[in-house]
Amino acid sequence: MLFEIEKIKVDIKKLEEKTLDPNFWDDPQEAQKILQNLNQLKETVEEFETLQKNWEDLIALIELGFESNDQEILNEIAREAEKFKKEFEKKRIQTLLRGKYDKNNAILSLHAGAGGTEAQDWVQMLFRMYTRWAEDKGYRVKVMDMLPGEEAGIKSVTVLVEGPYAYGYLKAEQGVHRLVRISPFDAAGRRHTSFASVDVIPEIDEDIEIEIKPEDLKIETFRAGGAGGQYVNKTESAVRITHIPTGIVVSCQNERSQQSNKNTALKILKAKLFNLYIEEQQKKINELRGEQKEIAWGNQIRSYVFQPYRLVKDHRTGVEVGNIEAVMDGEIDVFINAYLKMRSKDT
Repeated sequence: MLFEIEKIKVDIKKLEEKTLDPNFWDDPQEAQKILQNLNQLKETVEEFETLQKNWEDLIALIELGFESNDQEILNEIAREAEKFKKEFEKKRIQTLLRGKYDKNNAILSLHAGAGGTEAQDWVQMLFRMYTRWAEDKGYRVKVMDMLPGEEAGIKSVTVLVEGPYAYGYLKAEQGVHRLVRISPFDAAGRRHTSFASVDVIPEIDEDIEIEIKPEDLKIETFRAGGAGGQYVNKTESAVRITHIPTGIVVSCQNERSQQSNKNTALKILKAKLFNLYIEEQQKKINELRGEQKEIAWGNQIRSYVFQPYRLVKDHRTGVEVGNIEAVMDGEIDVFINAYLKMRSKDT
């Protein structure tokens, strides 16, 4: 780690030299990318140095505790040691996020499976869970499109999660999530099983070359639905774009103007097409390896059981949590971290 930090410091110096070039701002887009990269590298060094200082302070506190044998100091050592352990684990997990797009923002989409209102309510529960998780991380969550259920819940929702490593973490959540509970919508009080799919793709840079031909697009406008203030349902500001060659459909109704919704929808489409390209490349590699994996209903990555017992279990890593309320309040790092560790062993 120390060697990597020294290398990062060298990279920082090189980038800072570039910013001093009189022609630095001739290409504003490239200049912004360099500055963004520079800030990220500086933040990495700052976080490491803070962690290193906290370790040195903890060692000094331990030595003081040995000399004084003061119970109050010993209690403080225990608290600071636990705090440092959490900080260290957070940085250790972050070192596993080495993917090309792991630092990017994430586009998260949730879709209800079979089961009508029950499945749609499950999507709303998951939406709340991910929103709580993101807010706890200091990330910004922006709803880009939402289709409410007929009676309750959400049929589908797409959000942009903005923050460093949002995609790196959330990619661990892609797959089918299964809910088992006594349905509040069943008058007979029977137990129901519901499914929802979680799709995660990185928000990609504007300069990535993805060719989208105008003739390949079917663009429709419609009136936005659901909560949204005075502008909702008054004009056809919402936009739905169908990419005819692939059949990919994206829509956006969150922005105030039709043009803004169109631009956002095109941004999502570009990310989905790029992700499709990556998946096709991976599929070719898997075929050469003789591997074939498919996400389908019933092939869940995680189960959330409220009845007859209370347990959340990740079927990929085997991690189990009994405090289901905490999980639904956004405490899902234990599942994400275990998945990232598992994947790092496979690579």
